[in-house]
Amino acid sequence: MARSLKLIDLFAGCGGMTAGFKPQGFDPVFSVELNLHAAATYAANFGEDHIFWGDIDEALKGEVPEADVVIGGPPCQGFSNLGSKDVNDPRNKLWKRYLEVVERANPRVFVIENVQRFRRSAEFQLLLDEAEQGMLSRYELTHGVLLAADYGVAQRRPRTIVIGSRIGRIDLPRPTHSKTPTLGREPWATVRDRIGALPERPSTNSLPDARTSFFGQVIPGQFKWLDLHFGRSPRELSLQRYDCIPPGGGRFDLPDELLSDCWRNKPTGTTDVMGRMRWDAPSLTIRTEFFKPEKGQYLHPQWDARDPRRRVNRVITHLEAAQLQDFPESYVWCGSKTEIARQIGNAVPVGLAAALARHIRAALA
Repeated sequence: MARSLKLIDLFAGCGGMTAGFKPQGFDPVFSVELNLHAAATYAANFGEDHIFWGDIDEALKGEVPEADVVIGGPPCQGFSNLGSKDVNDPRNKLWKRYLEVVERANPRVFVIENVQRFRRSAEFQLLLDEAEQGMLSRYELTHGVLLAADYGVAQRRPRTIVIGSRIGRIDLPRPTHSKTPTLGREPWATVRDRIGALPERPSTNSLPDARTSFFGQVIPGQFKWLDLHFGRSPRELSLQRYDCIPPGGGRFDLPDELLSDCWRNKPTGTTDVMGRMRWDAPSLTIRTEFFKPEKGQYLHPQWDARDPRRRVNRVITHLEAAQLQDFPESYVWCGSKTEIARQIGNAVPVGLAAALARHIRAALA
């Protein structure tokens, strides 16, 4: 049996990247996460012994173990299309702490994951400069934008991936899936593949009343698979709007009398707002507020043009969002509804992480 490889996960969130790497033979030995609830979810799934809950500056005051691979996604709000895009945003500096860990842990390979816009930022150019003559001079970098759907995830989520290697160049993994049938590639996974078997109508609007303890703190959890399949209580006006929107549609399908003033006064743009998913296509990006239909294409895909009784007029549940992010059924969660939604939306799709893990494992063999 091949030996396990030591893994460090920085800015680990709820553990999406580790969830992809661990089944491929990587053993997490050190992780860092600032958010209590995300760190607790990570600890509930992978153990509390190796995760540091707190600021990475504090974590780096202690010992950093050696590792074969370092992974992580420094917070990206400053680069995101939804963020300030400010080069001086302190959140855009956290990747430098990542580089400090690379220097101290001396991995053979590291992986940085970030938003698509990262490759066009001034900070990314500084990263390339470090590879030329700085902290990363021993590493050869490859980078690009990978679409999660091309690697078996039922989600059209583009992410910048940087692979650094000191054992020779490691190219980005080749796509295994495609939108149309192609020789050697499977068709994209679909929303139906991930959530088609779940109950259309959740039996509750609440999480169970449960508490758990991590890092000496008592927080909500641990919640299992179907615990996350809870609904909401939308207003009658919202239900009327949902009922008008077919799969792939959005706010432009609403009659004038159901439009809000902000939509009526903005005849272009924000095309995915109040959108309904399609059963037989991947979802669009699952963000942290997927439970708000005014934030994107998050309405359940079931809709029948002829029979209103066969329409499911609700947003996707937390469980459905987690399934579209490829989290396994065995995953457990800690935190409030809002905290868990943030964890799900911020995570790297587990299937994309697994594709990277398999590719890097083969290079390290």
